[in-house]
Amino acid sequence: MLSKESKIYVAGHHGLVGSAIWNNLLQRGYTNLVGRTHKELDLTDQVAVKQFFDEERPDAVVLAAAFVGGIMANSLYRADFIMMNMKIQCNVISEAYAHGVKKLLFLGSTCIYPKNAPQPMKEDCLLTSPLEYTNEEYAIAKIAGLKMCESYNLQYGTNYIAVMPTNLYGPNDNFHLENSHVMPAMMRKVYLAKLIHDNAWDKIAIDLNKRPVEGVNGDASQQEILTVLAKYGIENNKVTLWGTGTPLREFLWSEDMADASVHVLLNVNFSDIIGIEKYSSVHYGASTDGAVDRNHSAGRGGAIPKLGEIRNCHINVGTGKELTIRELSELVVKAVGFEGTVEFDTTKPDGTMRKLIDVSKLHSLGWTHKVEIEDGVKKLFEWYRSSLD
Repeated sequence: MLSKESKIYVAGHHGLVGSAIWNNLLQRGYTNLVGRTHKELDLTDQVAVKQFFDEERPDAVVLAAAFVGGIMANSLYRADFIMMNMKIQCNVISEAYAHGVKKLLFLGSTCIYPKNAPQPMKEDCLLTSPLEYTNEEYAIAKIAGLKMCESYNLQYGTNYIAVMPTNLYGPNDNFHLENSHVMPAMMRKVYLAKLIHDNAWDKIAIDLNKRPVEGVNGDASQQEILTVLAKYGIENNKVTLWGTGTPLREFLWSEDMADASVHVLLNVNFSDIIGIEKYSSVHYGASTDGAVDRNHSAGRGGAIPKLGEIRNCHINVGTGKELTIRELSELVVKAVGFEGTVEFDTTKPDGTMRKLIDVSKLHSLGWTHKVEIEDGVKKLFEWYRSSLD
């Protein structure tokens, strides 16, 4: 168990999930937190990451940093998605081990599961059939990350846990149209279409100055603004979204995800996931916090045939509930107060048709979600509006 004095490094502490985890830890009285912005520490730089761990020597690590985006970004930047994420994971996990970190929490994504996985998706369906092509590189990187955690635990007796959240949304979400996820992109499109109809160019300028679109900000002419927004399906009182609107998606409020992550960090050990008797009976030097004393387990501490095959030790994190993209758009329209039309461009890809996860393992470990989607959409729009003040 980590004490309130334990030094916890949150990688990606300014991001959607990382910032929520940081705040959740503070609220629980864990104040010895360490964070670095991307400018201060490039996690793809192996030398810089080693130097950081040499200086800070954290007791625990939350790896919430990643190179992320939606369907469009995943399609355009395939090499970046696999290479950047692999570098981040390899550098942080290897240095965490080299510096004796007691506990590590790795955040992945439910895109790790096969495109046609049985629904709802249990942890055991990992690597059972092909992935969704549009985000294959990101998924492969995240699968590698969870396997690194699993493998370090089995070989060295470490206590690294991987959690796989469903689609997240919440404060500090990414609303940049070029590379944002479905809900914030949809919300901003609907909001801007409403502002165009309202002839509220002062508010449009504020929005574009905060988050320019392809370099176009609030200083551009009205025609330039209308032209660039039209490329993203944003017109006067009309929004066009990609796909058919029929895919089903599950969404989790980011502060709920943070609460689940911190719950796992503080209360769940690798031995809890794979069965205490099965693991600890053959591991030696096990400490009370679930880690293993390296002085007593040099070499292949956990790769013992007696354990049999151990895999899929990651934990799904979600609500276990879903809605269609069209139903989501209706909630967004209601939250924004939009009275125009929302159309779907069926020539564009839908992505995976259904992505619902089985959260029974998470529930058995003592955590369930609190924020339902209807309230969450309203809360997200309130946050977005306040971010423009």
